[in-house]
Amino acid sequence: MDLKGKRALVTGGSRGIGRAIVEALAESSADVAIVYYSRKDKAEELQARVQRRGVRAFTLQGDVSSWESAKSLVDRAIEVLGGIDILINSAGINGTKTTLPEISEREWYRVISTNLSGSFFTSKAAEAQLRANKGKIVNLSSIAAKMGGTLGSHYAASKGGISSMTFAMATELAPDVMVNAIAPGPVDTDLIAPEVKEKLGALTPFNRIARAEEIAHTAIYLLENDFVTGEIIDVNAGRYKD
Repeated sequence: MDLKGKRALVTGGSRGIGRAIVEALAESSADVAIVYYSRKDKAEELQARVQRRGVRAFTLQGDVSSWESAKSLVDRAIEVLGGIDILINSAGINGTKTTLPEISEREWYRVISTNLSGSFFTSKAAEAQLRANKGKIVNLSSIAAKMGGTLGSHYAASKGGISSMTFAMATELAPDVMVNAIAPGPVDTDLIAPEVKEKLGALTPFNRIARAEEIAHTAIYLLENDFVTGEIIDVNAGRYKD
């Protein structure tokens, strides 16, 4: 896929990996709808930043964990962009607790609803549009889907679900829509405390965690390549391999 002039909807686009993907898409001359939940200032700053590259960019506020909100976001993105060719499901959260005894029912559902249900809802809402445009979906899984990680069973379960959902959607939507996912190891975003970043970095052969831009580079590869679907791309510096 030549990304020039393509229209992308990026959830969780105002921060972290989503922000890096928005910037990479703009650098590739794609137009972008940036979905944010609460950081309006960050989203608008990013919008202005990418618009200076000469592409169209819009900010949309919403909560992907709600079907009604997710559908509204997709409908609004289609309206402002004139259609959608690309869906990036990068909206995600971790909980405040990480151990089984501490994770409450409410926190379990909050993490699952945002990370897993949110990716399902936006994909479902965008399906017809993506089929018509021979589009692509990139989901954000995690090394936690295979290893459990350090952010708790709710986070690991949500990411494992995203990986399995990616396989199922890729089969169902082929050949009209290509669906892939990226499974990063720890990434230098505000989801991880500074002292934890150093500890996690020491576990990799490179003695550091990933930069968000390195994950965005993988997303661009998956969008540009027209013969890859149903894949989970590990980006973890050799920390985990099948």
